[in-house]
Amino acid sequence: MAVDVRWATTGDAAALAVMLCEMAVHYRQPPLDSERALAAAQKWLGEESLAYPHFALAFVDGEVAGLASVAIAHPGIDLERLLFLKDLFVRDHARNAGVGRALIGFLARHCLSEGIGRIDLTTEDWNEGALRFYERLGAERHGQKVFLRLSGKALETAAKP
Repeated sequence: MAVDVRWATTGDAAALAVMLCEMAVHYRQPPLDSERALAAAQKWLGEESLAYPHFALAFVDGEVAGLASVAIAHPGIDLERLLFLKDLFVRDHARNAGVGRALIGFLARHCLSEGIGRIDLTTEDWNEGALRFYERLGAERHGQKVFLRLSGKALETAAKP
């Protein structure tokens, strides 16, 4: 199966919206309204700068099959940028067909060509398939960091002066 991976452009908003809707269900979230997802995809692909998350899309026979949502973080103490892989998602019918591997390969080549030193990522502890996939790629669990989140009330509290 030939997999074509490229950075999403404004013309890919509908494909990105499809992926966002399917991803919400897969990650056990309430279904997204497709019109809202399309509006968000159009905004993200059309209005936001390169500092915001990027989307790589994988296509098989012209149909969207996978998504990688990434952000580039600028140097920390090691003076090396990193690519943070926020989400990697492959549609059910395209799983185990090389789509995820093609997306990771695309991102890795981008990192090497742009002088980006690493890819950091997270996955849910219940997502055994993703954990096996990343381990097969050579990813190691990194015990020096703890993943934390500010959202909802905590985000509102943090915003107060």
